[in-house]
Amino acid sequence: MRIVARIALVGLGLLATGKIVRGQTPDAPPATSQSQQKDPKAEEMTAVPNRPTFASTAEMVQLGVFEIEYGFEAAKAHQNVNGLLKWGAVKNLELWFLNNPIQRDAGSAGLGDSGAGFKFKLFPQRKARPTLAVLYVATLPTARPELGYGAMAHLVQILVSKDFGKHHFDVNEGVQFVGRPQLGGFDRRYFTALSYSHPLSGKWGYTGEIAGFSRQNATTPATMTLLNAATYSLSPRLVLDAGAYIAVYGQLPRFTAFAGLTYSIANLYHLRSRHPSSKN
Repeated sequence: MRIVARIALVGLGLLATGKIVRGQTPDAPPATSQSQQKDPKAEEMTAVPNRPTFASTAEMVQLGVFEIEYGFEAAKAHQNVNGLLKWGAVKNLELWFLNNPIQRDAGSAGLGDSGAGFKFKLFPQRKARPTLAVLYVATLPTARPELGYGAMAHLVQILVSKDFGKHHFDVNEGVQFVGRPQLGGFDRRYFTALSYSHPLSGKWGYTGEIAGFSRQNATTPATMTLLNAATYSLSPRLVLDAGAYIAVYGQLPRFTAFAGLTYSIANLYHLRSRHPSSKN
């Protein structure tokens, strides 16, 4: 599951172990623009990725749909497998569970941090109005201190998403409170991200992003990353992604490659209605 002077985002400004845990993070729109939450009884399931970016989309998975996002990162002295499980529990509410089952940093390897939280959509896109949502993620220190935070962390973000024709933008702005394992209390750092996606030829799409955290404390400086990725929609419910991000500054590997997928597994409410409990 994925530290930083606040980034000035031209034209847009506003704020989940990765990435959030990623990464601590979380992702990005698919090859086509994000779809609004729709009636799952009337339509086929459609994946709503947060991957591959650190930003999270304000759009929601469909009501009742259970969706997964899994991928890996590879850089010098850093590798991980990161995952996000999402469920559209009720209308406009998405429950999250994040985990890094494999984390390796500077020769030390093991289980990474985990996380749990939710995304709540305040209102959908309407004409000039963007989709607006709030995200909360609690990071759980399941990793050894050298592989994770070593303490609880709490992230709150404002998520804004908007389509301009085939051009899709996600803007995140928020704050994370990171526990101090030895001293007690919390350090505070701010997160800002702007991601952009656009369909290319056929099922291919492009995603780009600028993102970063403000300075956390004297030993954890600010970070900024620039990301570029390609997406490929094998079907409406399965989206693949691959790309890389570079660290402009901060205590991050200079170049990190990644790949992953987003898959809508099933509508759990439909499964329950198709298999009613037997009557006595």
